[in-house]
Amino acid sequence: MITITEYSVEKLKDPFGILTGERFEYVLDIEVPEDDELYTEGGLSIRLIYVVDGEEQTIKQYNIIAKANEEVLDFDLEEEELHMLLTFCKAHMEEAE
Repeated sequence: MITITEYSVEKLKDPFGILTGERFEYVLDIEVPEDDELYTEGGLSIRLIYVVDGEEQTIKQYNIIAKANEEVLDFDLEEEELHMLLTFCKAHMEEAE
């Protein structure tokens, strides 16, 4: 299970009005147990795009990044981890700049 240790959130602007809904970019510093396959020396972060379009709220894209070298890792999060991140995003989107 992942633990969010720090985060930032920013509301993305669509100057051309092409995209529907509101988009938010989250950067989450996370910790995972050493026995987790995601564990990486130096720590991890997740950069994700959260979209609110009417009643629909989803994570459209995410990348798991090794903080030591900024390498994007080729891992998928488990369903319960995605649900936890979605809940976190819903709770913190009002903090967007």
